Amino acid sequence: MAPSKSEKSKRPSSASAKQRGGGKLDGYELTAAEQAAVERFFKKRDRDNSTAPRVKVEQTKDGARLTVSHANQDVGHLLLAEALGSVDIDFVNGLLRQLSNAAQRNGKLEEQDLNFLISVIKDIRPRDQMEAMLAAQMAVVHESIMTFARRLAHVENIPQQDSAVSAFTKLTRTFTAQLEALKRYRSGGEQKVTVQHVTVSDGGQAIVGNVTTPTGAAPGNAKAAPLALTPSGEAPLPMLDVTQAAPVPLQRTRRKGRNGRKSPA
Repeated sequence: MAPSKSEKSKRPSSASAKQRGGGKLDGYELTAAEQAAVERFFKKRDRDNSTAPRVKVEQTKDGARLTVSHANQDVGHLLLAEALGSVDIDFVNGLLRQLSNAAQRNGKLEEQDLNFLISVIKDIRPRDQMEAMLAAQMAVVHESIMTFARRLAHVENIPQQDSAVSAFTKLTRTFTAQLEALKRYRSGGEQKVTVQHVTVSDGGQAIVGNVTTPTGAAPGNAKAAPLALTPSGEAPLPMLDVTQAAPVPLQRTRRKGRNGRKSPA
């Protein structure tokens, strides 16, 4: 779905960016590195940009009213629902209400803060409502982390510092745990081990597949062959049959008595 006319005027296309990046940008002479950076920015934006519209906040006497920045409100809500990983309008409205409560500052809903939270969720690209809820929690936790980081920079005494450090540490750990939970949920809880390099010396053999270790006696009541270490390039070492070996007598030494004589063993 193409953006509205107002959005087109605010967001230049990659083609116009390339033209303006050919030497000047709003009268500014671009260096070669700056020109390349401008082109990379618009290419990435065109490739990764979601079609979901922004949310507009209108302050009324009864509170804040949410609309979507789209020429057709129904289409705009559907695009926003798709970006939030759900086809249930009730879920989308409930999530927006919860995000609106989290984005309030001094009792006033800030449009920029609300769209920041929504942008975090859209970038995670949730595939279902569970991922959307977890992404919303991650966005809100990040917002709280930045709040306590600001408080930590303006503490006036040790108790305030300890309180801010404790909250900041717990929130950062929570965010990391949420990120790991999202990865496990998306992978289905499976752990995969990838072997990058396998080195086999001369005379050795490599086994590809599942390796099982047999336990107990071999099939057919046959005795399992003992394992022997075979150095590379040499004949196998002979096995030592300890059952037929003659006992080794222990030599007992005599202890000296108090008079210096050796006592019998």
